[in-house]
Amino acid sequence: MRIVLAGGHGQVARRLGRLLSARGDTVVGIVRDPRHEADLRDDGVEPVVLDLESASVDDVAAVVHAAEAVVFAAGAGPGSGAARKDTVDRAAAVLLADAAERAGVQRYLLVSSMGVDSVAGGGRPEGLDDVFVAYLRAKLAAEEGVRARPGLRTTVLRPGGLTDEPGTGRVALDRHVERGNVPRDDVAAVLLALLDADPDGVVLELVSGSTPIDDAVAAIG
Repeated sequence: MRIVLAGGHGQVARRLGRLLSARGDTVVGIVRDPRHEADLRDDGVEPVVLDLESASVDDVAAVVHAAEAVVFAAGAGPGSGAARKDTVDRAAAVLLADAAERAGVQRYLLVSSMGVDSVAGGGRPEGLDDVFVAYLRAKLAAEEGVRARPGLRTTVLRPGGLTDEPGTGRVALDRHVERGNVPRDDVAAVLLALLDADPDGVVLELVSGSTPIDDAVAAIG
């Protein structure tokens, strides 16, 4: 397969890129910073320098052309303000959807976040700062903007709290699961399994659990 990863230097994206390249897939990683190109090449991933906050639909369509799937794993990151949560976590995800449609790429995996339901309908969860609420709202808007596309086969993955603990290969994966944490290793492995299984139109929450990843993905109805 040819897979394009938006946010290719992110911690989950790099893990996924290494998994894909190790099994012989062609992987393209979109990065904003040219200093990250060498890291991606070391992972077996072809880097493309492109700023998704300023790129046009045609710019991105040229990168994703002939891909079997695109994965949006970009994020404004810690320390960024509410404005960049919107321009990266929402607008860049929608831009990738626009580009995928233009290039005729149907498969779209969106990495979102547990907790986005709490801001649906204008909700304002207690105990969260304004920037994190803006992040959740941007992620929810991205989900809505991408899932509305009839030309895309979309899967949304909402991981719980991300950790750098070694992956266990065992997860809880379903439309709703109890809140918890999950190693980035296991998030990447679940994304790989979802690319292979190709479920359409599902929104899945993910935390650590007791079910082997392949079994958890196979159980998706």
